[in-house]
Amino acid sequence: MPVCWLLEELGYQSFQSWELGQSWKLGQPYIVFVQADEKFLDVPYHRCRVRLNHLAFHAESREQVDNMTKKLKRRGINILYSNKHPFAGREEHYAVYCEDPDRIKVELVAPK
Repeated sequence: MPVCWLLEELGYQSFQSWELGQSWKLGQPYIVFVQADEKFLDVPYHRCRVRLNHLAFHAESREQVDNMTKKLKRRGINILYSNKHPFAGREEHYAVYCEDPDRIKVELVAPK
């Protein structure tokens, strides 16, 4: 699962795992990723089609956003809106945006 390293960097721990999925937990809430059935894979993912624009995570600091940006680049992951980074959301919104291999947009935002 390509997003595993990112979740671990953010402090999530593997919670449950099965053949087609895995859940990750940080405190009480947890998130679950499940591989779609083969019969649903003929239409490529687009975040506007399913109305899930992106996944956003809180960073501990601006430094964590900067460090994660470096790690993403080292892994060859495209930084979205690089011409406005790290203020692509707006001037007071310090964040990094990228896409996972399925083109799901992921955001990591620092506290104000």
